[in-house]
Amino acid sequence: MSSEPSTESNLPPVAPEVLAEAVENLTARLRKKLDAAIEGCAAGARPGEAGGVTVRFGEDALVTLRPGPGGAVTTAEQATCTCLLAPRCLHRAAVLGAAPLADPEDLSAPDGADVPAPDRAADPAAAGPGVAAGPGTAGGSVPGPVSGSVPGSAPESGSGAKPAAGSASGTTSESLPGPRSGSGESGTASASASGPVSVLGVGAGVGAAPGPAAEVLTAAQLRAAAALWRAAAEALAAGVTAGGAVVQAELLRAAHTARLAGLPRAEAATLRVVRGLRAARERSGGHRLADLTAAFRELLHTAGLLASGTAGGPALIGTVRRAYQPGGSLRVYGLCREPVLSATGYGGVVTHLLAADGARYSVSDVRPGGLARARGAGSASVALGGAALDHAGLARGGLRIAGATVSTDGRLGAGRGVQATPLRGVPWTEEPAASLFARPAAESVAARLADRDADPEGADPDLIGCEVIVVGAAGEDLLVREVRADAPLLRLRAAHPHPELPHTANLRRIAAHPGLLLRVLGRPDLDRAATLRPLAVGPVPGAQHTLRLPEEWLGRADLGYDVLQGGHFPPGTAAAPSGAEGPDVLADSPLWRVRRLLESGIAGGRRAVAEAARTAEPRTVFGPLRRAGFGTAAELATALAAEADRRPRDVFGRLTDPSPDGYARAWLAASTHLAAAERSLVAASWAWGEARVSGEARTR
Repeated sequence: MSSEPSTESNLPPVAPEVLAEAVENLTARLRKKLDAAIEGCAAGARPGEAGGVTVRFGEDALVTLRPGPGGAVTTAEQATCTCLLAPRCLHRAAVLGAAPLADPEDLSAPDGADVPAPDRAADPAAAGPGVAAGPGTAGGSVPGPVSGSVPGSAPESGSGAKPAAGSASGTTSESLPGPRSGSGESGTASASASGPVSVLGVGAGVGAAPGPAAEVLTAAQLRAAAALWRAAAEALAAGVTAGGAVVQAELLRAAHTARLAGLPRAEAATLRVVRGLRAARERSGGHRLADLTAAFRELLHTAGLLASGTAGGPALIGTVRRAYQPGGSLRVYGLCREPVLSATGYGGVVTHLLAADGARYSVSDVRPGGLARARGAGSASVALGGAALDHAGLARGGLRIAGATVSTDGRLGAGRGVQATPLRGVPWTEEPAASLFARPAAESVAARLADRDADPEGADPDLIGCEVIVVGAAGEDLLVREVRADAPLLRLRAAHPHPELPHTANLRRIAAHPGLLLRVLGRPDLDRAATLRPLAVGPVPGAQHTLRLPEEWLGRADLGYDVLQGGHFPPGTAAAPSGAEGPDVLADSPLWRVRRLLESGIAGGRRAVAEAARTAEPRTVFGPLRRAGFGTAAELATALAAEADRRPRDVFGRLTDPSPDGYARAWLAASTHLAAAERSLVAASWAWGEARVSGEARTR
């Protein structure tokens, strides 16, 4: 639930379409100056009249942003400038470009409010689960685009081209939208510009699971998806170095078109890319190139599937609002609290709940306010059916709810007809919470990975529980070993690394007690080998060297709110397991060569990948991949390098094929295969003991 917070800004959030329109209205000369003009705007913001914010440019230009009731600038009239060129001026566009982007969900009704009954079957945006931020791809075990028509050309009603037959090395040949422009080595197959084009999209040995029934899209949705694919391909070719405000505005304009066409998942994927480009260009501390790479993969994959003419089910379309359905009467018991910080300045808390039948629920309280809101919300009152509880009490108590409303991801709504009565809390040693710790962590993670394959854009993975023994510290992380035979070494990483939240400090205190037995409740990090993001810890029943928590804590400590002290730990020391950390099956595999190539393309654009192809022989560079058994990864990486360097010119030196479609297809194929291979290694890291990992892990 947590995400890296962005740099604090005095400017209010701005709706993406307002910024896109402001940049579109600039002349070509002013667009070249936009990136330089944006620098320093946020620092120069000052409070204005009636809740507005002003930024001054010289003597004659004063830009004023007047946010609406929701705290965001949602219309062009709310952003004004006093210069003669306004509203088509550089000053206004620069201030809007410096402001944080508002999330469409943040602009809608508050979470948990009454929502009309989902009588919206005709609205494609209302069909399917809510859109959650995070990397991923749709389909079976390995995502991949499906065959279809060229973007911008609507297919016949009910028609969809069948995927091509499987090709060598265990790959399947699938198609992406866009005109075909040449072929790269082993990576693409040629096709005419007017027909479907083929690209290697999945890895060896991985089959495609059947998905939900496909839906035929409308002509407006096809046009929006095609425009989004073109904008995403251009942004990918530009990379971070050339992905300034103008490139970002093109993405935002395409995202707004997708939203109007009823494609909210595509819009959400685009906003993640734009925010990632901004963070990378601003050198934000929360920026990770791997996250931006995953965001580009999700955007290209979603846009490609949609532009092909048939969506892979309602999940690919998404929904703007979280739809709440009647849930009847419920008895739920608190598990823990989790602080929430969003990149758009929102903060709050999510309290995780468990029903008697094992169903997962949650109550959230997330509003504008950032870090201060996240810290204070942990003890704020629960706005649910008049229950006289705060979130701290609910996390260690329970509720009997009548007339409950529940969203598709298990969130409890706070409608007018909901009535709630407090219940006695259930400790982790009693059912239903005790069953969370009875299952080996490897089995629980395997189930979460299967859920991710079935719905990559679904909610965050459910919490899992396990009993562990502390090994020691590894930097800011905590090394533990599950209390079972042949268990691998696990890495506990702070659920949120913000220094003002106690996650990291609590893990440091636990690391100072090797041999300590713990029960850990957390969310598995499905992008890292054997890594768990712990939310709460508790003592192991019957163990001597374990935590000693106050009775009112009901046998658990919320790592994001409760602060562990010396008196919470047992005296003396205990025998600790071996601290020898085995190889990281993910980091030590030669797949890092493909990852570095893909990330260099994100950072430096197509030119950086082409330069890598010129300075080294691809077959030599990717030889270790073939020797380690990653033949398909080597072929796709070689094809990507070749496509990046393919810039055919006529006798006058002009490009004969300036379209970035071929490069985008090759990049997406290599990225999709890499994601699938890494997921397999992550699953293995949880299941294998140290001896087996040492024997079978690949080396550089």
